[in-house]
Order: sequence, then C-alpha cells, then structure tokens
Amino acid sequence: MSGQLNLVVLGKQGAGKGTQSQLLCERYGLAHISTGDILRAAVQAGTTLGNEVKSVLDAGQLVSDNLVNKLVEDRFKEPDAVKGAVLDGFPRNTGQAQALGRLLGEGGIRLCIYIDLANELVIQRLSSRRVCQECGMTYKDTDPAAISGTCEVCGGDVVQRSDDTPDVIAKRLETFERDTFPLLSFYESRDLLVKVNGDQPVETVSAAIDELLHSRGLV
Repeated sequence: MSGQLNLVVLGKQGAGKGTQSQLLCERYGLAHISTGDILRAAVQAGTTLGNEVKSVLDAGQLVSDNLVNKLVEDRFKEPDAVKGAVLDGFPRNTGQAQALGRLLGEGGIRLCIYIDLANELVIQRLSSRRVCQECGMTYKDTDPAAISGTCEVCGGDVVQRSDDTPDVIAKRLETFERDTFPLLSFYESRDLLVKVNGDQPVETVSAAIDELLHSRGLV
C-alpha cells in the first residue's frame, strides 16, 4: 500500500480536523476514515464485527483497540480507498499507530498532520457550538438557528451537546493529552510529523496543509 497517499490528521476536539480531513478527501480523491463513522456504519450494517461493537457499546464499555483496528482494516478494503485515505481521529494511541503501520506496511503513512490549537481556544469553540439533533449540522451560539433552536437545514432541534460544556471539555482534553500526545513523538521520530496552526480561517489552514504536501512531493 506504499503507493497510496495515506494521511493521519490529529488535533484536539474543535481544532478542525474533521473539516480539514473532508477537504483533503475532496481535493485528492481519498477515503475519509473516521472511527466514529466506522463504528456507526458497522452497527447499522449488522456485520459480525458490527454486532460485536453494538454489544460493547450497549454494555457501556469502550471499544477495544483490537476491534477498532479490525474495522479500520476492513475499511481500507473498500473501493474508495484505492488511492489512499485520510485517517481522522485514528490512531488514538501508539498501540493503534503500530497496528496501522503493520497493516499499511513500510511507507504506508506518508504524513501526520497535527492541527494545533490552544486549550482555551478549544474550550471557547466547543462551548459555543450548537448541534442539530437530527442532521448533525453545527452552528455557533450566536447564529439565528442556535438562538431559535431550529435547524435551518432540516428543522430539527438545535442544542448544546452534553459533552460541550467547559468542565466536560477540560476532561476530554486531559484524555487527549494523556493518550494522543505520545503519537506526536511517535510520528516525529519517523520524520512524518508536521504542525499547522489551527487558530486561522478554514481556508488558510487548508492552504498551509496543501503547501506542506507539495513541499514533501506528496501531491
């Protein structure tokens, strides 16, 4: 798989990694591999792995690394991943990174892009975020849809997620720093880590990522 363009995108919650991952996929024809999406799709499909995931989630437990790794492996077999993929929020720890390396082989990951954002900005962004319960559309708390509580896209209820309060965000950041920060050293030691300032407009961050890809001769 070394001929593929496989990119890892890391960042704290609210740093914009989902948005940038989607933009990368659209520009370069890559698969968007997000563990959250994979887990939901597996459960909905009712596959053997999906049923295993469902039983774990129904029991209120965390899905194991082994199970997530298997789902990612299956996702790479789908047709849209033939040119490569953008891994959004995966791997989450060095164990998953090592498993991903074994799956893709030498040179399988071409670059790890870390979108850097200070904790206080993460809390500010997420605590002001409102989400439609029906379609998932996101708004700022000052947007008309957030103020009215009605989604402009589907008419669903626009609410603040229970995990978007400052106290909960702070705990999520602690988890990120404990589990995910070691990944930065993992990829840096392999000369695969680049950092982008996330405190910029979406277009500016996107342009900076493109420049890094071109500078490394990846696109």
